[in-house]
Amino acid sequence: MARFWKLLVLMCFLIIIDQLVKGWTQTEFQVEGQSITVIDGFFNLTYVKNTGAAFGMGGQAAPFLRMIMFLAVPTIFSFWVLVMLFKSIKGTFHMSLAYALILAGAVGNLIDRFTLGYVVDMLHFYFRTYHFYVFNIADSCITIAAFILIGDMVWHARLKHKSTQEQKS
Repeated sequence: MARFWKLLVLMCFLIIIDQLVKGWTQTEFQVEGQSITVIDGFFNLTYVKNTGAAFGMGGQAAPFLRMIMFLAVPTIFSFWVLVMLFKSIKGTFHMSLAYALILAGAVGNLIDRFTLGYVVDMLHFYFRTYHFYVFNIADSCITIAAFILIGDMVWHARLKHKSTQEQKS
C-alpha cells in the first residue's frame, strides 16, 4: 500500500504543476495564439484554448456531444483507470506508474474542461516548417504512460516469443 501513497503524491504533484502552468499561461498571455520563444527554432510557449480532444478533434461538435465526449466519458474512464491502478499495485511498478500518469493527466484536463469549457495548451515544439500540436503537462503524462504501456506489451510479446522458441527447441 506504500506504493499507492507514493503514486498518489506523484499524481497530486503533477496535477498541481499542470494547473499552475496553465494558470500562469492564462495570466501571462493576453490573447490566444500569443507566443514566447524559449528555444529559437525549436520550442515556444504558445497559448491555445483546445475545445476538442487530442489534436483538437471534435472541438466543433454540437454542445451535447461535446459534453458526452469531453466530460462524461473521460470522467467514467478516470474511475476505470483508478480501479486499474488499485489492481496494479501488487504487480509491477511500471504498470502502476502508467495508470497513475494516465489518471493525473486525465484529471488535469478534466479540471480545465469542467471549469473553463476547454483545455489550456501551451507547449509548442517545432522544427523549421514542421510544427507539432500544442499540448500541456497533463497530455505529457498521458503520452509517457502510453509509451510505458506499449513498452510493456512489446516486452511481454518478446518473452512469449522467446518462450515459444525455447519450447520448440
